[in-house]
This record gives sequence, structure tokens and C-alpha cells, in this order.
Amino acid sequence: MRTANLIMMKRRTVLGGAALLAGAAVSKAATEATAATPQAVSTNANYSGPARTSTPADTVVETNAGKVRGYLRNGIYNFRGMPYGDTTEGANRFLPPQKPKPWPGVYNALGYGSVCPQGANPQWKQPEWVFLHNWDNGITGEDCLRVNVWTPSFRGSTRRPVMVWLHGGGWSGGSSQELPSYDGENISRRGDIVLVSVNHRLNLFGFTNLAGVGGERYAASGNVGLLDLIASLEWVRDNIANFGGDPGNVTVFGQSGGGSKVCHLMASPLAKGLFHKGIVQSGPTMRSGPVEASLKTASAFLGQLGLTASTLEKIHTLPYAHLQEAYVASAPSSGGFINSGPVMDGKIVASHPFDPVATPLGANIPLLIGNNSHEMVSIAMSNPKYEDMSEAELKELLAKPLGDRADRVIRAFRNEYPNAKPVDLHGRISCWNGFMGAPTLKLAEIKAAQPAAVYRYVFSWCTKALDGRPRAYHCAELAFAFDNIDRCANATGGGPEARALAAKVSQAWINFARNGNPNHSGLPNWPALKPGQLNTMVFDTTPKMVVDPDRQGRLAIEGKA
Repeated sequence: MRTANLIMMKRRTVLGGAALLAGAAVSKAATEATAATPQAVSTNANYSGPARTSTPADTVVETNAGKVRGYLRNGIYNFRGMPYGDTTEGANRFLPPQKPKPWPGVYNALGYGSVCPQGANPQWKQPEWVFLHNWDNGITGEDCLRVNVWTPSFRGSTRRPVMVWLHGGGWSGGSSQELPSYDGENISRRGDIVLVSVNHRLNLFGFTNLAGVGGERYAASGNVGLLDLIASLEWVRDNIANFGGDPGNVTVFGQSGGGSKVCHLMASPLAKGLFHKGIVQSGPTMRSGPVEASLKTASAFLGQLGLTASTLEKIHTLPYAHLQEAYVASAPSSGGFINSGPVMDGKIVASHPFDPVATPLGANIPLLIGNNSHEMVSIAMSNPKYEDMSEAELKELLAKPLGDRADRVIRAFRNEYPNAKPVDLHGRISCWNGFMGAPTLKLAEIKAAQPAAVYRYVFSWCTKALDGRPRAYHCAELAFAFDNIDRCANATGGGPEARALAAKVSQAWINFARNGNPNHSGLPNWPALKPGQLNTMVFDTTPKMVVDPDRQGRLAIEGKA
């Protein structure tokens, strides 16, 4: 957990100008009928040879706030840290994002912008996780509304599909540069697409609901972090054509907290028409936070600061570090839980994203959704002794969460994976019995009742790094989706096996972004998921199509077998 804030969830814990043209949404029938891109999938579309970076004087693009200059790396143009909104410090704190102030001359878009202030991640003290993730935590500051673009070309009339990446970290931490897997160069090259990534307000800066004390001025304060994301999509709509992108073909995708962001954008009327497809990686989110809890959190926070309705204006002048300290200290008086994430206010978030039904706002938005097979439960990661776990110890570990179902569940998973070690079964079972496997499947089934197609996957490739202990851990698929195997060699090990799988995974993501269908020549046929027919692509060394993988184990966990 990012315990410097208590608001901070486990590093990747999931929290439960043109309008859309008629016909731009892709219906389920249309996406299923769309032919897969017939191109062969190369095992490595990465740049070969020594890296080459240059700063040509003519790498300048016009935006609606002014000109920006980027640079060229290995044939892909990079534009980093461009403002899509004004600073959120001082007078703009806790208020909806404002348009960026126009600048004279040319803005040097050569480096990532500021990262929203956030607490420390305890995993930074764990050498195994440091090795795997290889974090880049950036520079902290409230002037953090920044967007990054990778594009093969910004000249000519070609308009490429746009993929907008929303980083993980719950709604509390992370950034667009945090992990090396987020770099957009390789996926932009492989798919001839424009990749966009975004920084926005998080934790207390993005989701403190001051409306109960501050009135109408702060009516949106509980959701301004989500409004930032909507502002970034408006920036894409208004500017991306100048970077070679197609504003009429935008896919939002994210992992963990980033997946939750995709779910919430689908439930916001303010985001309607700004994107056309969604990818949720290990981030199933059925519900938004309750308004009542957010008001209680804010009241405790203001009490710690000693502010009232008559003195609330002071909150705009206090150092942000002081706000963070007060937020942490206010946790006991708010019941020990501090809300961090959007609230279902009926306006910015019109309804819960997928409870009890899928938001009607996303009815015509195709969805690609999945999770990893050992999500969040690599129990042996920092405790190698668990690699020698016995069957009896496995039963003991599962007795509390599963009760009298433990024996049946273990037998069901043992039948599916007869050669698996007990520690491996623990990871698979815990994923299904936790907040990842079952919610992901439930969300997919709920969404499949709508017109647009839903494609489900499970990522099961287990890394050999650290003696194989991490397995298919939370975040393991990121390097594969972005085709960044060598950039993330600590986690993937590099090598031809990982590169070959990354070619297949990233091409599926690219094809889905291009036409709403992830199929391509490197995969077996991947039908859309339907109610009662749980078609699932299992990504391993050799990907395979499976109908309802782990069915017997899942039913045993649910008490139905």
C-alpha cells in the first residue's frame, strides 16, 4: 500500500471537436463480422540496431494552445509533457480543470511533466519488486495535467488509430512514466498507431468532496480527477489529427486503476463520443464510491486542517505537503477509511459502471477485458519458503477464505492443473476467490448483454525471473501489450519466447483499437464472449482459445460444484 496516505491502495489494487458520428460506434454484429487484419505477425517489430535520437528543427506541431516541438527516436516522433490543462495548484485546487494558457513561441515537449503528489510505495523497499518494476517516479508537482504522444508521422493526410493509455495505481498513485512498459515507441511502430498517455490529479487532490462545506463552487470536487481525464480526451479530440491521429477512432485502455478509469469513463455522459473502444486490463470496477463516504472523508480532513466554511479559502494557499499530512492524520476520525476515487454523483458519473447492469452510455463501445492468472497473490514472491508448500499447508491457507469448500476447490483446480505445485494452485485459486478473476468475468458477462462485442482474455505466461516466483503477477502483461519485452527485461527475461508472445498480444490490442476485433493471423480464432458461452483467449507461450477456463474450480468456489 502507499501507506504514506492510508488513502493509497495496494500498488495496483482495483477499486470495486466532433461528437460521435452516427454509425461510428461498432456494434457487436459489425465487430464479429469484421475480418481480422490479414497481415503476418512478426516476432519483433522493434527497432533493430543502435538507438538513434535526434531533434530536427522541423519536428513542430500546432496545438490549440500553441506550437510544440518534439524529437525523433528510432523513427518514432515523441512529444512529451504537453499541457492539456492549466496548473491545478493554488486557486485551481479542487476545481474542474481549466484550459491550458496559450504560450508564445514553441513549447519544448521533450520530457515528461510533473507527477501528481502521492505517498510512498512500500514496495520500493522490497528489492524483488524494485527489480521487476524498475520504477521511474518522476518529479512531483500540482501542475500535472500533461499528455504525451508517440506517432510514426505527423505529416500527410493519413489518420491513424489512437490509443490513450491510463496508468495504474488505483486512483491514488502512479504516473504515465512510472513503468518502463508504458513507453509507446514500439507499439506505435508495430501498429502504425498514435499512442497517448496522461498524467492527472490523484488521491486527495483529485477526489476530495468539499461540496458539503464549500457549496456550489466545489460541487465537482469529488470527481475532478476524472474530469481531468475527460479534459485529456477533449485535447485528443481537438489536437490529435495534427499528430497523425484519427479523433474518430480512439481507444482508451488501462491496467488496474487504469482499468477502473476506463470503466468510469464509460459511465460519464461528459465522456460520451470522446472514445470509441475500451480495454480493461486487471481493473474490473462495478461500482463508484458513495457520496456519503466522500463527504465524511472531506469533513474529517477539514477538521484536521482546522478549516470551516468561513475559512475554506485557505485550502488554496497551504503547501501541498501540509494537505497530505492532514489527510493521513484524519483517517481515524473518518472511520479509518479515506475515500479515494470517483463518486457516483448522477452528473459526472451518471450511474455505477456495471452494477446492477452495464451503463447504457457504453452500450455501443466494444470492450476487451481480462486478468492475469496469478493476480496479486504471488505468495512466494518475497517468501521463497512457500515454493516448498505441501498440499496440507495449501489446505490450511485456504481454509479461512474458503471454509468447507477448500477440499472441493483444491481438487477441482488439481484436476485442471495436475502437475502444478501447491503454491501455484494457491495463486490461481486466490485470484478467482478474490477481487480479480470473478469480478472480471462478471463484468464481461454483464457487458455482453449490450450490442457491442466483448472479448475476454486470461494472461497466464509465467516469468522465469527470480526463480519463477512472481508467476503471472499483477502487471505481468504490460510489457507484452506494449511490445516492450527488451525494455522490461528484468521482468520478462527478454529472449525469443517472450518476444514472440508479445508480438501476438500487442497485435491483438492494436487490431482491437483499429477495428474492434482483436483477431489476427498469429492467434487461434477468438470469438466474442456471449452469455452462456464464455469464450476466452488464454495467453501463454502458445495462446489457445478456451471456453470458460477453470470452470469447475470457479463453480466450486461459488459453492455450485
